[in-house]
Amino acid sequence: GVLFVMALKGQKFNHYPESLKIEAVRLHKEEGWSQRRIADHLGIKDKDRVKIWIRKFREGGYESFKDRRGDPKRAETEQEREFRRLQMEVDVLKKWLQILNQEVHSTDTSS
Repeated sequence: GVLFVMALKGQKFNHYPESLKIEAVRLHKEEGWSQRRIADHLGIKDKDRVKIWIRKFREGGYESFKDRRGDPKRAETEQEREFRRLQMEVDVLKKWLQILNQEVHSTDTSS
């Protein structure tokens, strides 16, 4: 898939690759497509996203799409943080399931 969408508790983290942003701008600039048509064509849910990219392009050209968060160490810690958070959720759910299972078994033996 072109875009990485992770839905968690109704949140969506959409990360669009640089190539997609460039294509969106190209369609607008060279083909004269409307922002809505571009969004539909490229499967972008958020129509405003296209508008933002076009504005960024006008201000800084294609360079503005380079991922300047660039410090790979930082990006990694964000991923690790997210992973830890998910790990915690999983652990909590496991414990909860154990408790539920114990309750179910204890009621079975009493009958």
